[in-house]
Amino acid sequence: MIDKKIIEQCLKNDKVSQKKLYDSLASKMYAVCLRYASKRVSADDILQEAFIKVFKYLPTFNFSGSFEGWVRRIVVNTALDQIKKYAEPFGDIDEASSDETLISVNDAIAQLSSQELFALIQSLPEGKRMIFNLYAFEGYSHKEIAQLLGISVMTSKGQYSKAKKMLQEKIMKINHISYEHK
Repeated sequence: MIDKKIIEQCLKNDKVSQKKLYDSLASKMYAVCLRYASKRVSADDILQEAFIKVFKYLPTFNFSGSFEGWVRRIVVNTALDQIKKYAEPFGDIDEASSDETLISVNDAIAQLSSQELFALIQSLPEGKRMIFNLYAFEGYSHKEIAQLLGISVMTSKGQYSKAKKMLQEKIMKINHISYEHK
């Protein structure tokens, strides 16, 4: 948790406090960056750009909510902005494809290390990975994701469903469990 004094000193451009703030949040925010970036160098760029924005917009933080949550939102938005620059547009999907029933792979997931699971998520195509991260890790609703990315709610649901299915297939393959496509 960031001390209010550190934030106040950062507002006065105190370099020592700025370093303390950065050091206290950088590793957590880097983990967020890695979920969105396909390469570590991209995650580094996202983190750097996000912290530039944090310090630029620090005067707008009103101390009413979680500072870490405020920073996380900046990091996620920075990652999304960078991805949007290079990403191909999402295609619309049929409503029926988002309603497909997905199999349970809880036992298979339990056998994976967190690094293996992270690598599988990173192997998803960029658009699906972005929506999966926003929904599963960041807690955004499909409506919020649709607004953020300029897509329909059904496209968000469909891309999430497809990402989840791709992960299930990869997990089943790793654990040598047969999987039937529906």
